[in-house]
Amino acid sequence: MKTVWAVIPAYNEAERIQRTIRAVQSIPCIERIIVVNDGSTDATAEEVRKTGVCLLDLPRNMGKGGAMNKAAAEVDADIVLFLDGDLAESASQAELILKPVLEGQADMAIAAFPPPRRKGGFGLVKKTAAWAIRRAGNLHSVAPLSGQRAMTREVLQAVLPFNESYGVELGMTIRALRKGFRVMEVPTQMSHKETGRDLQGFLHRGRQWWDVVKVIISEWRNLL
Repeated sequence: MKTVWAVIPAYNEAERIQRTIRAVQSIPCIERIIVVNDGSTDATAEEVRKTGVCLLDLPRNMGKGGAMNKAAAEVDADIVLFLDGDLAESASQAELILKPVLEGQADMAIAAFPPPRRKGGFGLVKKTAAWAIRRAGNLHSVAPLSGQRAMTREVLQAVLPFNESYGVELGMTIRALRKGFRVMEVPTQMSHKETGRDLQGFLHRGRQWWDVVKVIISEWRNLL
C-alpha cells in the first residue's frame, strides 16, 4: 500500500484553512497532513492547531516555494500531494489528482480548475507559462499555474529545490517534463479565492508574471 502525505503551504489563510484541512482529512488514503504557516500575520497558525495536524510554523514569510521546500524536507511518503490553503471544501476534489498517480497512470497529476466566476487579468501570465511548458515537453497545458499537484517521491526529489516565488509550479512542471516524467492535467471543480481587475489584482499578477519570466530565464537552456 502506497503512503500518501499532503502538504499545504498557507499565508494569511485563517478564514479558510480549517475548512481546507477538514476536506483533506476526508480523503481516506491520506495518512499525514503538514501545514506550513508561512509567517502569517493573522491567526492561521492558531486555526491549524485546532485541527491537530502537523504544523510547521515559520518565523518569517519565505514565499510559497520556500515554505514548500521546508515541508519537502519532512516528507517521507510514496506520494505527496501539494494543495493551496484557500480551497476550503473543494480540497476534497484532490482525490481526482491522486487517483492517476496511485494507479500508475501518471508520475505527476495537476488539477485544472473550471473557468473563473469573476473577470481577472488578460491571460498574459497563464499564456507565458503555457508556452514554456510546451517548449519543455510538448504538453498543452490549460492549468500551468495550478498549485494542486500529486506526485511520486521520485518526481519530488527530481524537481527540488522549488523556486521560492510565484514561479514554483512552472519550474516544477518544466523540470519534471525535461526529466521524462509523465505529467497530466485532470479536470476538477476546485475553487479558491480569485483576484479581480482591481489594483491589487493587477499588482499580484504583475509579480506573478515577473516570477514566471525569471523561472523561464533560469531554465532557458532546457527550453531552446
